[in-house]
Amino acid sequence: MNTRLLTYIAMFTAIGVVGAQFIWFPAGIARAYPVQHAVNVIAAITLGPLPAVGIAFLIGLVRNLLGLGTLLAFPGGMFGALLAGLLYKRFGKKAWAAAGEVIGTGLIGAWFAVPFAKVLMGTAFAAWFFIPPFLISSITGAALGWLLLSRVKQEQLIKING
Repeated sequence: MNTRLLTYIAMFTAIGVVGAQFIWFPAGIARAYPVQHAVNVIAAITLGPLPAVGIAFLIGLVRNLLGLGTLLAFPGGMFGALLAGLLYKRFGKKAWAAAGEVIGTGLIGAWFAVPFAKVLMGTAFAAWFFIPPFLISSITGAALGWLLLSRVKQEQLIKING
């Protein structure tokens, strides 16, 4: 890894951790943290799928180590970051990255959260309890990330990747 990539990873992780403390709202049985999802979309587009997943993992890890989050941050963030990066890589459109974040977090992450919550947290919610809050959080965050990047020209994104 080069220094530039590590710097971006650290920066996006810090934005995700700190942003979650300032911008959140209740959403069903969980809290919605749209900054995490905005960071996922931006990182997926600018850095690619694997760094985006790493950033989502680091945000969840730091928030949990500081007592600021729950274990649901892991499936909630990582699946969305991966799918956002893969869809952007495949189609090259920012809207596909945002859609990947919503599908990856709102549906796949919510379904994975069920056994994750049962085994690691000792709670037994059905998937339909996780889907609405995960969807609300990911839709607002993906829209925020897409909106921010819609103001950036494609040529400027290539400089970050390259």
